[in-house]
Amino acid sequence: MTLFILTSLILVGVILLMTEIIFVPGTTLIGILGLLFSAAGVYYGFLSYGTETGWIVLAATLIINFGLLIYGFKSGVWTKFALKDAITSRSFDDRLIGLEKGQEGKAVSDIKPIGKAEFGDIIYEVKSDIGFIRVGSTVFITKLEDNKIIVKT
Repeated sequence: MTLFILTSLILVGVILLMTEIIFVPGTTLIGILGLLFSAAGVYYGFLSYGTETGWIVLAATLIINFGLLIYGFKSGVWTKFALKDAITSRSFDDRLIGLEKGQEGKAVSDIKPIGKAEFGDIIYEVKSDIGFIRVGSTVFITKLEDNKIIVKT
C-alpha cells in the first residue's frame, strides 16, 4: 500500500507538471499542484522508507520530470500546439485616402486634444497639435502619419 501511495503521488505530480507545460502554460496553478504532489511523494518516500531510499526516490522523481520535459521538447509535441499563422492585415489602412496636408475641414465636436472633424462629407477622428479647438471651428490638416490626422486652427 505504501508503494502504491508513493507512486500515485509522484505520477500525479508528473502528469500535472506535463499538463502545465504542454496544454496550459502560464496558468501556474496546475504546475504548482504538480510540484506539490511530487514533493509530497518524495517526502512520503523519506518518511516511509528512510533516508537512503528517500534520496533514490528524489533522484528518480527529478530524472522522470526532466526526462519527460526534454522528451516533450525533442518529440515535436510543441508544434501541434504552436500558433503557425500570423495576422498581417491592419484595420483602417485606407482611412487617410483622399486627405492631404493643408486640407480644410470643420470641427464637429470639441477637439481636446482628440475629437471629430468633417473633411468633405466624411467625419474623421482627429487630434489637435495646439490643444483645445471648439466645435464649429475651421481646422486644417497639418500632418497625416501613422494613420492619424493631426489638425490645427
